[in-house]
Amino acid sequence: MVTTAGSAPTPGTILRLREQGFRVVATDVDPAAPGLYLADRGHLVPPGDSDAFLPRMRALCEEERAVAVIPLVDEELLRIGELAEDGIAVLLPRAGFVTTCLDKYVLTRRLEEASIGVPRTWSASEWPADAIEDAPGGLIVKPRSGRGSRGVTIVDSVRDLAGAISESGYAADELIVQERVTGPEYTVSVVVWRDGEVQAVVPKEVLLKQGVTKYAVTRRHAEVVRTCVAVQEALRADGPFNVQLCLDAEGRPRIFEINPRFSSTAALTTAAGVDEIAGLLRQALGSGGRLTDDWREGVTMVRRWTDEFLDEERFASHGLSPAPLPTRNGEGLVLPGTTIPGPAAPVPPARTR
Repeated sequence: MVTTAGSAPTPGTILRLREQGFRVVATDVDPAAPGLYLADRGHLVPPGDSDAFLPRMRALCEEERAVAVIPLVDEELLRIGELAEDGIAVLLPRAGFVTTCLDKYVLTRRLEEASIGVPRTWSASEWPADAIEDAPGGLIVKPRSGRGSRGVTIVDSVRDLAGAISESGYAADELIVQERVTGPEYTVSVVVWRDGEVQAVVPKEVLLKQGVTKYAVTRRHAEVVRTCVAVQEALRADGPFNVQLCLDAEGRPRIFEINPRFSSTAALTTAAGVDEIAGLLRQALGSGGRLTDDWREGVTMVRRWTDEFLDEERFASHGLSPAPLPTRNGEGLVLPGTTIPGPAAPVPPARTR
């Protein structure tokens, strides 16, 4: 079972797993999620942070006889980990590691204690007034928990910092203030399973990021690899995780986030030679050996819109209907809870000279 069927990279994951002989069931909160229709079966589920989510997933696992679950969105991770108690292989790190990573403030403190490089970080309720003076790249204000660059603000003055905090919509103790490191950014796949041995580390330099990584290229970088191995040794993920870091002015890695799950760039890791999702899935099911740290440098990912084609019978076999677009003219269905914007303001005619 693969969750988050509407995320940009998930349809590719579903198709690749099916190509390798797995029967794949996909889930999402949105009936328009494309992965629902590309899997063998698709099901709607409640949001991952709702009380109804885990009971629904338990029922679906029993109904579909699922033997493994691959969760791909942060809101689900803590709850879905409980499915391991039912004998289902959940492809996540251990629960303690997941909990630590989902709180960026706690994660930063744990990494500091382990002497692993991080940007200077404070709670927004305790940041020092002179912080901006010692941060030539500026500061970043962001929620302690969250993903996809949501709620992230870059500031370069004390006045802007105070404004960013007050206008964020969060309480000060729900935000962190972090030194902005402006060197090259890396997103790194760390492939590890329950024995704790790191099987592969694949650094990918981010070339373009718009919420998620759009363009990236695999790069060999010894210090980045050493830093990521140190995370496993200190925090014991014992499951797949993704490290996000930047290099500082001296070229030293500074970790600003860890995703305790497969990355949205797992497809690039696979293209470079390490099929982390299928490989760890087989290991979790007891049918595959360890992966090797043998991959190609310089493989570049260009994330794009793509189309898939299937016959109508297969499309309809899931028993789902994609959500129609809301309209004002009666030609489509207005979805419950949808706010329909008013008519756009008229555009004044262009003046002639």
